[in-house]
Amino acid sequence: MKEYTEPRMHTAEHILNQAMVRLLGCKRAFSSHIERKRSKCDYKFDRALTAEETAELEKRVNEIIRAGLPVGEAFVPKEEAAVKFDLGRLPEGTGNTLRVIMVGDYDACPCIGPHVKSTSEIGLFKIASSSFENGVLRIRFKLGK
Repeated sequence: MKEYTEPRMHTAEHILNQAMVRLLGCKRAFSSHIERKRSKCDYKFDRALTAEETAELEKRVNEIIRAGLPVGEAFVPKEEAAVKFDLGRLPEGTGNTLRVIMVGDYDACPCIGPHVKSTSEIGLFKIASSSFENGVLRIRFKLGK
C-alpha cells in the first residue's frame, strides 16, 4: 500500500485533479507520485497543455487554496461510493467502508492519505513543467510557502 507523508502536497493533488476535470473535462489522474519537494500526476489525455491552460490551472488551484476551504472526511459504504466515484485506484483488500476526503464543496474523492485541515495551509501551487507522450499528460508541481 502506498504511504503518503506530505499532507500539503497530497491535498494539492486533490485540488489539481478537480481543476483538470472542470477545466479540461478529463478524468482524475490515473497515476501520481507525491513527494515533499515536487510531485507529479499522470492523466490520460490527447495532447500537451497550452501555456494558457497551464496558467489557468495554476490560477484555479491557487484560488481554491486561498479560499481556505475546510478539508474533511466521511466514511461511506463501498457500494454507495462506487456509484459516485471511480474506485479503480483503490488498493486491493479495501474494506466495505471507504474514507472520502472532501475539499469544501469543490472536490470529494476516496483516499487513504493524510491531508491538511484547511486549503490555506497548502501554500502557493506552481506547475513546474508538463509533458505529453503516448496519450499521457504528466504535470509536475511544487508548493511554496
